[in-house]
Amino acid sequence: MTTLIISEKPKAAERIASALSDGHLEKGKRGKAVWFEIMVDGKRVLVVPAVGHLYNLKQKGDGKWTYPVFETEWVPSYEVSKNSAFSKAYLYNFKKLSGEADDFIVATDYDSEGSVIGYNILRFVCGTENAKRMKFSTLTAVELRESYRKASPKLDFPQIEAGIVRHKLDWLYGINTSRALTLAIKKASNYFKILSTGRIQGPALKIVARREKEIRKFVPKPFWELEAELKAEEKILAKHKEGKFWEKGLAEEIKKRCEGGKAVVSDISKKKYKHNPPHPFDLTALQTEAHSSFGFNPKQTLEVAQSLYDSGLISYPRTSSQKLPARLGLKNIVQKIGQQKAYRELAEKVLKGKLKPNEGKKDDPAHPSIFPTGETPKKMNKWEKKLYDMIVRRFLAVFGEPAVRETIDVVFDINSELFVAKGKRTLEKNWIEFYEKYVNYEEQLLPPMKKGDVLDVLKVVLLEKETQPPNRYNQASLLKELEKLNLGTKATRAHIIHTLYERGYVRGNQIEVTELGFAVVDTLEKYCPEMLSEELTKEFEEDMDEVEKGLCKKEKIIERAIKTLSKILGNFKENELKIGEELQEALIKTRNDAYVLGECPKCGHNLRIIISRASKKRFVGCEGYKEGCRESFPLPQSGKIEHSGKCKECGLPVIKVIRKGRRPYTMCIDPKCPSKADWNKKPRKKQIKTK
Repeated sequence: MTTLIISEKPKAAERIASALSDGHLEKGKRGKAVWFEIMVDGKRVLVVPAVGHLYNLKQKGDGKWTYPVFETEWVPSYEVSKNSAFSKAYLYNFKKLSGEADDFIVATDYDSEGSVIGYNILRFVCGTENAKRMKFSTLTAVELRESYRKASPKLDFPQIEAGIVRHKLDWLYGINTSRALTLAIKKASNYFKILSTGRIQGPALKIVARREKEIRKFVPKPFWELEAELKAEEKILAKHKEGKFWEKGLAEEIKKRCEGGKAVVSDISKKKYKHNPPHPFDLTALQTEAHSSFGFNPKQTLEVAQSLYDSGLISYPRTSSQKLPARLGLKNIVQKIGQQKAYRELAEKVLKGKLKPNEGKKDDPAHPSIFPTGETPKKMNKWEKKLYDMIVRRFLAVFGEPAVRETIDVVFDINSELFVAKGKRTLEKNWIEFYEKYVNYEEQLLPPMKKGDVLDVLKVVLLEKETQPPNRYNQASLLKELEKLNLGTKATRAHIIHTLYERGYVRGNQIEVTELGFAVVDTLEKYCPEMLSEELTKEFEEDMDEVEKGLCKKEKIIERAIKTLSKILGNFKENELKIGEELQEALIKTRNDAYVLGECPKCGHNLRIIISRASKKRFVGCEGYKEGCRESFPLPQSGKIEHSGKCKECGLPVIKVIRKGRRPYTMCIDPKCPSKADWNKKPRKKQIKTK
């Protein structure tokens, strides 16, 4: 008897094989693909990895580049995309080894995505739909062995169906709407440029564009504030109780009245309050916190977290749960964390308490919140070290006692005008001690005072300010907004945001919408508003939830989606030329703007990316070359280049270089810039890598 275990990735397969093996582990290799052969309780077991999806959807039939298309079929991923050519060896591996197996176990990630990966291998390669299902949230040996012993006798078909529906809908919307936009441009200008939108991407772009329009339309309104500087043991700043003055004249009158006066303490109020510990990390909270603390974008955070999970250091990261159930063995995890020198003292303090986590309301039926497994890391890169430290400290903090804080409001009477100084201090840190590196809490101490004290007024300042527009989204706040609106899933939102950048619809850390992004939103709202409908997208998300709960069949949802999409695409086709014409101008402008990096320090013209006709090499040159300016700078010859602000050392443009399959890096365009003083002292790769 031989059992074949289907794993999602090679690293996970090795951990599964190591955990289950009776002692002997044999590694097989066919080309670049690997598998593992072990004995479990005297039975031969093959643990065979995929590399993500080995099958993907493709247009059925002749494959003509047109729309609408609704007929699809599952085919090997390498037939869909050249980028998936590496998956061919792994698929061939399954074809060779499945013939040796008598029964099968699916041990891919326990979510709809992982279930589809395993199910497709099972039905298309192994020729069966009957298999057991291992369910686990960590790749630790203990949990993997438990998962193997308690494997479900059959697959979770509602979860599989939900995953298939999502793949189908995303394909139908993505392919059809993207082809429609691309062909509209081609029809209007005979220029072929891939434009995309999709079931989630369109509404996400609309959300950002709506905020950008609010900012552009915003008309600031001036106001004034009064601030008194008072003499005490330490200088005290007190603001007028009125806050904002909308009439400058009134504020000036009060300023004159208060200057040179005395400040009498007329009231002191103190209030203690408890600041509860944070909730355990769900994926969105982790991505938001990593963005705030490290500047990681959501996609980068997910990739680093996935790497930590694959190494058995944290639990499954694609979770929406804020729960830490007792069955996880929380005391054991804290004890194991305490074996790591960096966390020994903190773990000991946690173990002295009740070990009751401050859980949040959010739950996930498949996985608990993100937590460290307690396994000691062997080797981590600098990004992994940062994220791991944050996850460990957050985990310990959720067991802490509430911090005790105190606010102090002191009211001063200055010639019958009331000014207020506010103080804040922490009386008992408690949980903050565990998570202090990553928590922002204000400490504003006031000197000791009592009612009736008299202080000198050193000066009264009239501050002129104006109302501010709404903040732009950053990647973390947009991620939270998508979650709030139930657009996309915890696993897909980061990729959607990344795609908005890739398509040139948005730019910058504080997200700005490009002319092309605005054109896509405005044109679609004019001719096909359903393509951007948040409500329609949410309805389909709710439908898929019903499928996963076993309350609705996938065929019904797919049928409804095709019917809705047929109507949308019909409207689009009627206005295809108009849509293409309206997008054309914005496309050209956005493309040109992408080549402009900043101002030339010599003549004031634009510095832009230029590709030499003769050598085909790219460099930075000045648009004022016809007027005699010869300013130029070299550029890396591979990777996508984006403008990333000004250099703090020399003021010239800084660029971000994005290379496929590698982390992006930033650099000043001037090779002689002081920021590169140590350029030759370290390997170039280490010198320029950034987060």
